[in-house]
Amino acid sequence: MSTTPATTPDLDDPRTDPFDVARAAAAHIAEVTGVPGHDVALVLGSGWGGAAELVGDVVAELPTHEIPGFAKASVVGHASTTRSIRVERPDGSTRHALVIGGRTHLYEGRGVRRVVHGVRTAAATGCESVVLTNGCGGLHMAWRPGQPVLLRDHLNLTATSPLEGATFVDLTDLYSPRLRELARSVDPELPEGVYAQFPGPHYETPAEVKMAGILGADLVGMSTTLEAIAARHAGMEVLGVSLVTNLAAGISPQPLSHEEVLEAGQAAGPRISDLLANIVKAL
Repeated sequence: MSTTPATTPDLDDPRTDPFDVARAAAAHIAEVTGVPGHDVALVLGSGWGGAAELVGDVVAELPTHEIPGFAKASVVGHASTTRSIRVERPDGSTRHALVIGGRTHLYEGRGVRRVVHGVRTAAATGCESVVLTNGCGGLHMAWRPGQPVLLRDHLNLTATSPLEGATFVDLTDLYSPRLRELARSVDPELPEGVYAQFPGPHYETPAEVKMAGILGADLVGMSTTLEAIAARHAGMEVLGVSLVTNLAAGISPQPLSHEEVLEAGQAAGPRISDLLANIVKAL
């Protein structure tokens, strides 16, 4: 039986403060998991789902759609379970990671508030940092499918923002230099790049990919930037990691497909899951 509070404010109502819904979601997670607070959050995109099992011991899990403000995942390959995981750090201390399954994408038409509700909920549970992952198209032939790439910056090409009203937030160092350096201590060969988010759900045209490259992008995809902005606004440090699942349109002579994305993610799963687990343990 669901324990979702019947009095949770409607996230879609413009009169509702979205942070009230995030606090209600955090209270629900604390009640169901028995964990009063979490330290780090993970949002796992295409190909990254296997990392949760390697991060630590699962304390509790619950269907994401039963948490206030969340809906069932609508994209194949995206988990719909949220987990509380106890992480044993190298120094012997213990922390708790919140792994949020069931990411909402902008192209689903549920509104920007739904897209960023996960990271706002994570902040409300006490998380001081968040790791945002995704599967994406690469603009460099040297980055073959299966290559993880740290995000150093992004281009938000969605023509929208998760911030409402006169809310001004500095994004100069949005993708934390400290966390990127920590990730490189786990894997010194991790490259860095700029991620461009398009609204989707259609893949980018070769001309759009070329435009993104001229603007400075190294990677293209359909998630992450809005969540990163909301996470910074909520006071969290952000680490972004992309998995190149395919060469972007016009870079590769092959047509693009979601099946290709899933297959590349599955092939790279063991390596990137181990990488992410070690990064989280070091955070």
